[in-house]
Amino acid sequence: MPEHCAAYGCANRRTIANRGQGITFHKFPKDKDMRKKWEVALRREGFTASKSSVICSEHFKQDELDRTGQIVRLRDGVIPSIFSFPVHLQRPEKRRTKSTSRKAEESLSVAPQDDPEASTSHSQPQPNDDHSYVLPASPTALKARLNEALARVESLERERKNAMAREKRAKITVRSLLGDLRENNLINEELKERLDFYSDLQIDFKAKQGHEYSKDHREFALTLHLHGPKAYEYLRETKSLPLPHPHTLQRWLE
Repeated sequence: MPEHCAAYGCANRRTIANRGQGITFHKFPKDKDMRKKWEVALRREGFTASKSSVICSEHFKQDELDRTGQIVRLRDGVIPSIFSFPVHLQRPEKRRTKSTSRKAEESLSVAPQDDPEASTSHSQPQPNDDHSYVLPASPTALKARLNEALARVESLERERKNAMAREKRAKITVRSLLGDLRENNLINEELKERLDFYSDLQIDFKAKQGHEYSKDHREFALTLHLHGPKAYEYLRETKSLPLPHPHTLQRWLE
């Protein structure tokens, strides 16, 4: 599967950092007509999307993304519309032809000079919809854009909290567990004093590769399982701590 976004000039890839920022990747639609609209929107000459081509969420409006579930999905019928095209790919502005310009000049010269309505109609500036950075004219559009920004902030805040929770779990030490085990009567005072020797040991068994555990990790796991099997099972099953499986401990003893 491609690891990068198919949009022109987009360098977003499937990385942990981008995922932490709320950037998601979405495959091209299976419907041929909708897939063609996506390909046209990219403005990449000769580009044809494959079954594994993806576009990142940076090219969709926030209200086009459904973030209510665990997986971010696109709403039905949306087309990517947010791009940073170079000058040669930008859509040219419509200009008057020479004949049209001449007719306009003739109409201006014929119009009475003292007619305020005629002069006012020609002097009013025309809105330019090509500049997306201009604030929307209507309050409804402005509110919609504000809601998009708020949704983006909420998504980033949620990802930040999840990252902090993962980091906190990685820093769990034996000291923080002993009180819980003693409080639930899963270890006696004698075993607690014996395990106090490993109080600063971090429970990071999952970070180990294969059986490359440190001597302290081995001793702690064996001691706890030997003298407090219920406490060991409680930490593995209830607390979901990455302690070695009892079969692994048996192999160590052998």
